[in-house]
Amino acid sequence: MLTIKQITENTDKVIRGLEKKHFANAKEAVAKVLELNDARRGAQAQLDKNLAEVNSLSKSIGALMKEGKKEEAAAAKARVAACKEAGKELQAVMDKAAEELQALLYTIPNVPYDLVPEGAGAEDNLVVKVGGMETELPQNALPHWELAKKYDIIDFDLGVKIAGAGFPVYKGKGARLQRALINFFLDEARASGYTEIMPPTVVNAASGYGTGQLPDKEGQMYHCELDDLYLIPTAEVPVTNIYRDVILDEKQLPIMNCAYTECFRREAGSYGKDVRGLNRLHEFSKVELVRIDKPEHSEQSHQEMLDHVERLLQKLELPYRILRLCGGDMSFTAAICYDFEVYSEAQKRWLEVSSVSNFDTYQANRLKCRYRTAEKKTELCHTLNGSALALPRIVAALLENNQTPEGIRIPKALVPYCGFDRID
Repeated sequence: MLTIKQITENTDKVIRGLEKKHFANAKEAVAKVLELNDARRGAQAQLDKNLAEVNSLSKSIGALMKEGKKEEAAAAKARVAACKEAGKELQAVMDKAAEELQALLYTIPNVPYDLVPEGAGAEDNLVVKVGGMETELPQNALPHWELAKKYDIIDFDLGVKIAGAGFPVYKGKGARLQRALINFFLDEARASGYTEIMPPTVVNAASGYGTGQLPDKEGQMYHCELDDLYLIPTAEVPVTNIYRDVILDEKQLPIMNCAYTECFRREAGSYGKDVRGLNRLHEFSKVELVRIDKPEHSEQSHQEMLDHVERLLQKLELPYRILRLCGGDMSFTAAICYDFEVYSEAQKRWLEVSSVSNFDTYQANRLKCRYRTAEKKTELCHTLNGSALALPRIVAALLENNQTPEGIRIPKALVPYCGFDRID
């Protein structure tokens, strides 16, 4: 969440940033934050003054009694009692203002960087790069859901029988392709210096609040009500929460973690052709990159993550483009975000396969994730994450863009992982 210092010292800039994100009632929300902060600070100042008076009077009572000044001592005792009673009321006022302030800050999104373009939705995102190999498909090329049926590698109907729509069953070479991609992505991450983590796929509410999924995306997460646990929408949540309530040493930064997990998303309200086949699932596999860094180095970390994801798409021989998201299309928590999309030649559309974001101090403030400088000062870290990569749409693009009359060609980089060079 935003820090009080950010809001009080850069009020106009914060309001402009929230408006760039199309956050409703930005001015009113910021004004309420300032009002609650003033109430909290005012109560704290009066409470401190009362405490100082109580301490002073308490010291004087003994001396007054020794001097035989019983009436003055009694008056001092009465004043101490009155101060303590007032202190209870002030503490209640301060606690209430602090609680309301915290709850309000949770509902205010991160402020985007100046580099983030203006815009209301996906149509306003800025294409910053296009790359990859051009694809020439045979006539009457098939979409991946028909290829999956033709080669008996993904069974969508069986998934509906077992769980419901959005839970496909991978079979034979389809399952092996999934496993190959996971291992390929993990090996590439380790080669780039990331430490592999195998985290839980359920988290508590504190973890959801720590990375910003709660309260913003509560309706999109699967909730195990009896145990009050949430199925993770991405490995970002458990891996970043490793550093919740932790003070790191500056020498430890940047921390670089990667993790493969299953991910679960309700995708409430999704429908139509955009959700057909593997385009939008309730459960899917993903390898995630997470970095914890110093503020002055996080921009470089972000670029290194972008370069890493781009190399993966190049090795998979897929046509891709990179977009800088506009304010209205960014996530609640991101300060800046780039999306990677691969082109589906059979569907004639771009498919998002990765988002790589820098959250600045927004998540770290929620997490209380800090580092100690060489000068022994404690500062908030920056957190970053990105998909490297999400499998469903990668699989869809691989199947569609590599179909030939003889079968589906496997990119050279994947052959050692698959153990086959063609699906036929």
